[in-house]
Amino acid sequence: MARRKKRLVENVTITGVADKGMSVGRSPEGEVIFINGTVPGDVADILVIRKRKKVSIGVVSKMISLSPHRVEPFCKHFDDCGGCKWQNLSYEEQKRHKFITVQNAMTRLAKLDESLIEPILGSKETVYYRNKLEYSFSDKRYIPQAEVDESGEIPKAPALGFHVAGAWDKILDIDECFLQTDLSNDIRNFIRSFCLKHQFSFYNPRTHEGFMRNIIIRNTLKGDWMLIVIVSKDDPKKIKKIMEAVGDELPFITSLNYVINGKLNDVIYDLEVHNYKGLPYIVELLGKVEYRIGPKSFFQTNSFQAKELFNVVVDFADFKGTENVYDLYTGIGSIALYIADKVKHVTGIEEIEPAIEDAKVNALHNNIINSTFYAGDVKDILTDDFAQLHGKPDIVITDPPRAGMHEAVCKTLLALESPKIVYVSCNPATQARDLVLLSEKYDVVRIKPVDMFPHTHHIENVALLKLKA
Repeated sequence: MARRKKRLVENVTITGVADKGMSVGRSPEGEVIFINGTVPGDVADILVIRKRKKVSIGVVSKMISLSPHRVEPFCKHFDDCGGCKWQNLSYEEQKRHKFITVQNAMTRLAKLDESLIEPILGSKETVYYRNKLEYSFSDKRYIPQAEVDESGEIPKAPALGFHVAGAWDKILDIDECFLQTDLSNDIRNFIRSFCLKHQFSFYNPRTHEGFMRNIIIRNTLKGDWMLIVIVSKDDPKKIKKIMEAVGDELPFITSLNYVINGKLNDVIYDLEVHNYKGLPYIVELLGKVEYRIGPKSFFQTNSFQAKELFNVVVDFADFKGTENVYDLYTGIGSIALYIADKVKHVTGIEEIEPAIEDAKVNALHNNIINSTFYAGDVKDILTDDFAQLHGKPDIVITDPPRAGMHEAVCKTLLALESPKIVYVSCNPATQARDLVLLSEKYDVVRIKPVDMFPHTHHIENVALLKLKA
């Protein structure tokens, strides 16, 4: 089969942002092309390298003019890391384009009036806003092309950092990251230096050799810090050596843990976490609720904005204190516990059983007695029998994963006829699909985008649905 020839498309105007940090442009003839490395407002000649289902993918051949909304990236790793792809676009423009993403999904897919969409709630913190980061070790660091061009031949060296975008086996060594506060940089850089000094071998993802695999750093607004060190083998002497060194050098860490992972993948959810020093959890405070967060707990990774998101849910729900509430895809009960003092009773459902165990622990920790939690797939748990047991909901809160709600869940919600549904989504496209299904009995009356992740394409969206008269 003949290889498709690359072709040059001149004077492409970049008009918007797309999924996975790409931008979207349009040629003078109207061809739509998705490109990396440009921002809205740029004009460039684009080399189209492939076409998939009427969608052209290209790379910049020549920049014609730069967008007035471009800004200088603040991170030196920006060109290679790929984690914060919109650092080179002003935050005001980021918010505007995220709003457009929601607007397009709601008007084009859900066929809703754009007047329903309220202004986007931006994040006050655009750096140091994450409360969890994971870094990987590699026995051979990824060398950026710019470094090769500048220095010529470069000696091999190990790395502790992030995966390069699109490359599972390439790790970019990170000196400074602006996603988590500076203490996180202190932890990562000390561990790298210690391991190099004491010749602890770094992992090779291809051969699966090497002792040091990953570290996970979590923190809270209360000032708690958790470190999980993941190693490939049960070597008590080495484990003790690094644990003691970290504890002595970084005494602000309140929960020091390690995991032995001899598997071929980096997932630790099926492995035992050993608490070496301090408590086996850290504590976050949002509103009046304290959340115990363990090494495996799922929790919103932007604590600042999580509270704002939960407040939007409270505003949309307009609780009177007498409501029976279902919280679907409840996670560790984050929203359920946050609203518990505002309702009569809240029942949470979550597929991941350890998350439900966390929810129950946190309910007990906060002396919340008007909550019930169930582990299982929402489509299997949420049935007519369930509703008869727990009573018809006055309000349903649903916060599904990116895939949205299963069609069976939408059908059950239609049968339940709860007067209100508050739908929180991290994917406006699948949310729009579900809103169409629910439109048989519901009207969407309010929509509000909430930016949880500055400098990325991700956007949360909250919709309020009311049962038709």
